[in-house]
Amino acid sequence: MVFDFSLLTEWIDNFLERTCGMPEWLSTTVECVLIGVVLLLLYSVLALFYIWFERKVCAAFQCRLGPNRVGPFGLLQSIADMFKILIKELISLNNVDKFLFALAPYLVILASMLAFAVLPWGKGLQIINFNIGIFFLIAVSSIGVLGILLAGWSSNNKFTLIGAMRSGAQMVSYELSIGLSVLTMVAFAGTMNVVELVEKQDHLWFIFSGHIPAIIAFIIYMIAGTAETNRGPFDLPEAESELTAGYHTEYSGIHFGFFYLAEYLNLFIVSGVATLLFFGGWMPLHFPGWDGFNEIMNYIPSVVWFIGKAIALSFIIIWFKWTFPRLRIDQMLSLEWKYLLPINLFNLVLMVLIIVYELHF
Repeated sequence: MVFDFSLLTEWIDNFLERTCGMPEWLSTTVECVLIGVVLLLLYSVLALFYIWFERKVCAAFQCRLGPNRVGPFGLLQSIADMFKILIKELISLNNVDKFLFALAPYLVILASMLAFAVLPWGKGLQIINFNIGIFFLIAVSSIGVLGILLAGWSSNNKFTLIGAMRSGAQMVSYELSIGLSVLTMVAFAGTMNVVELVEKQDHLWFIFSGHIPAIIAFIIYMIAGTAETNRGPFDLPEAESELTAGYHTEYSGIHFGFFYLAEYLNLFIVSGVATLLFFGGWMPLHFPGWDGFNEIMNYIPSVVWFIGKAIALSFIIIWFKWTFPRLRIDQMLSLEWKYLLPINLFNLVLMVLIIVYELHF
């Protein structure tokens, strides 16, 4: 049996209410504060790890060493960079909409934080668990584009505005493909609840049991997810060769750091959702009839399974960036509207037929 982390959370609840004698409202408040602190710490640590991880992967592709000076294997380089960016001056610009200019980075961070809260990290270890978890994920992920559009428009700069408009067009277009890929797997699972989605993959992950439509949905999801996070070869909104730094050209200090953090956390969220939908989430690798093998897999903690799968999928997205040249804006939109969207619609119909005629495993 996989360890159930809900036993730990119940113990904390009982400790606060019975041992410490707190009333229910106070214990709930303390628990919410603890969750918030843990979430912020996890958010920061994952972002710093991903920055180091991408630099190391990029260096390996280019036959370099990457970060190797600060700490063992350069592990502390990201922390040093974080302190450097925190002490940078927040430059006050003239002729900008100061309120919207300051609000934009927080909207981008808010979107990734809300999506972060829905992911099931392990058995009994999810912050929010309700029936429309996947729908909520797709909804809150759309908030990020508002922050990017506000950042571009409020900066009063032609480069930032062009970057923001590109990003808006890109994210709205590719959200359709992400939504349809997710809908294909939700139709197969028969639920939008993230916990039930994982539990339905107890015997076999959906990528194996969902036949060809699951594989097609996974490939399209990974392409669309790469575009949704504004990463290469779809990084047109911040194309440094033509737009300086795109929509965050005018930002400095911690505000620039927020955009930087959100990019890497969105990479993890896209990989985490792919893990949830196609690779069993925190569920260990099980094969029907392989009882001994399945028992050994159960000894690996569920949190390790989830984070390990997400990092492995993130590696594929990073691989895309350092392998393929940047697309033009017309090529990027043509790929979505002429190819991915029609294939996705056909794939959804194919999945429905497989479900109706019970052709899946």
